[in-house]
Amino acid sequence: MLRRLPLGFLIAAALATTPAWALFDDKEARQWITDLKASSEARFDQQAKAQLDLATQIQRQAEEIARLRGQIETLSYELEQARKRQQDFYLDLDSRLRRLEPHSTSTLPTGESGNAAQPVPQAAPGAESAEYDAALELFRNGKYPAAAKAFKTFVEQHPDSALAPNAQFWLGNSWYAQRNCTKAIEAQSFVVSRYPQSDKAPDALLAIASCQQELGNSKGATQSWQQLLEKYPSAPAADKARERLKKK
Repeated sequence: MLRRLPLGFLIAAALATTPAWALFDDKEARQWITDLKASSEARFDQQAKAQLDLATQIQRQAEEIARLRGQIETLSYELEQARKRQQDFYLDLDSRLRRLEPHSTSTLPTGESGNAAQPVPQAAPGAESAEYDAALELFRNGKYPAAAKAFKTFVEQHPDSALAPNAQFWLGNSWYAQRNCTKAIEAQSFVVSRYPQSDKAPDALLAIASCQQELGNSKGATQSWQQLLEKYPSAPAADKARERLKKK
């Protein structure tokens, strides 16, 4: 004989085996589905909008990067052209000054510092001049590593030559053209210390200041400009030093 089960147990069992949607009438079920669909569509719309906004931002950033890259390329080109014009100017000036070099030994007057007057070296012999011109030609053709090596060799072999200050100066420029400001400063500093009476000394100080600026040493650049004005106030390079000090 079967035991009669409690009514509550039978109801609970029936509910457990009944689908959730069966607990609602047709109207409530349709409303529940409609709300669920609306909620899902709203979330989808939000995600789609966020993705669209992100894509737009990425596109704008890409356009801005492209614009900035174009500006950098333009400025780099203009800077390179300015460097070439400056190199051409110095090359032309170098050639002009060499025509005016004395052909006999003479003596410079005593400087303001009280140092003994230094003799002006005799004009370079033909062999030295040919070596110097060959190194200068390498620089003119943009062969900066080879030019640096040639100028360095010239200075080492002919330290007392009339062309030694010029060669040392162009050694510094050869390093600068290779974007090695540390070695450029070292080479130009040697011009200032070893050949202070040379007309290349003020230009060397100006070149040192330019390198110091590129290295972020604004204080050192200012000191170099001031040193240039103190030692060589009437040199053409001094005018540039004054201009740059005014811009600081």
